Amino acid sequence: MSALFNFQSLLTVVLLLICTCAYVRALAPRMLDKNKEGLLGIFWKCARIGERKSPYVALSCIAMAVSILFWS
Repeated sequence: MSALFNFQSLLTVVLLLICTCAYVRALAPRMLDKNKEGLLGIFWKCARIGERKSPYVALSCIAMAVSILFWS
């Protein structure tokens, strides 16, 4: 089943995208900062969400990991 049709898989993909973009921006900020608009701007926006809402993103990642490990 595709991640688009399964809500839990879609949430997992979105959380992984946010965490990955925030990590890449921490290592190489210029790579994401030059693409603030357009299609590649989605990655910059995900990095900003990961930086500014990091406690909530971390709790969401922990909750998703627990749900995948114990209830899937």
